Amino acid sequence: MADYILSLNDLHTSFETDNGEVMAVNGVTFNLEKGKTLGIVGESGSGKSVTAYSIMQILEKNGSIKSGQILYKGEDITRWSDKQMRDFRGKCCSIIFQDPMTSLNPVFTIGYQLKEAIKLHTNRRGKAAEARAIEMLELVGVNEPKKRIHQYPFEFSGGMRQRVMIAMALACEPDILIADEPTTALDVTIQAQILELMQELQDKLGMAIIMVTHDLGVIAQMADEIIVMYGGRVCERGTAEDIFYRPAHEYTKGLLHSIPNAERMGQRLEPISGSPINLLNLPKGCAFCPRCERAMKICLTEQPPETRTVDGHLSSCWLAIKEEIEAGMIEPAT
Repeated sequence: MADYILSLNDLHTSFETDNGEVMAVNGVTFNLEKGKTLGIVGESGSGKSVTAYSIMQILEKNGSIKSGQILYKGEDITRWSDKQMRDFRGKCCSIIFQDPMTSLNPVFTIGYQLKEAIKLHTNRRGKAAEARAIEMLELVGVNEPKKRIHQYPFEFSGGMRQRVMIAMALACEPDILIADEPTTALDVTIQAQILELMQELQDKLGMAIIMVTHDLGVIAQMADEIIVMYGGRVCERGTAEDIFYRPAHEYTKGLLHSIPNAERMGQRLEPISGSPINLLNLPKGCAFCPRCERAMKICLTEQPPETRTVDGHLSSCWLAIKEEIEAGMIEPAT
């Protein structure tokens, strides 16, 4: 049996709004192994960031976990007290947020903010905390760290601010690092440097990484396993090779067709038609059905179960199930 450091079992998270209940996460299940990288990909509103925030339990006041389990080393952290969760955040699991400029407080120095995280989750104080802050800045490749700890966020470039966020997340040597769109605001050169840095630190520290992004290129480089989400549900999961070369779900195929490809030079990109799903009014069947050009009658009324595709990975798509029946992999329902 694989050694899972984190497992989500049928997780449901929703938000109460003036217009009704928004079902942001609908039955997400996955396992994360020690030292491995799990990629979660999907367009805006797919539920990938809310899944990450549910793990950390840093939802907005109107948000709550309705049901399901989040198991950290076998313990269900949804039942933990506030004190236990404060210890969990930073010490066991850390997060890198999307925008390093808004994540760092502009009126405090970099050193102050790093030391604050270190003192909160470790026994280091005073010079020991400062030494750890300098050590972490050096680890993530910030030049002249002894000088830099006295500077403010506005004195750093976007790439350097992101390195500071990574240093802050890793200061307490967590078992799990959640990276929520860590390269969104960065140019491609800095993106490559940040991804390379994260991989180096993963090899050195042995942590597991959950990479949340809409950038399929980032996922291809980093992830051991990829989960594709839509409408708060997992619609496909597999290795990078499975997802990129053998996609089974129509949404995954749409994502791949909407990005530039060397094999389709000179051809127009094919965007996914329609608008993202309204989470206030989820369809009874497949969440992607209203935008799917190949939707069948059953897609409107019944959610597709997760089944193993002809190629061996997992997908929740009635069209893929149809192919499995035709290939003789599963018996048709009677």
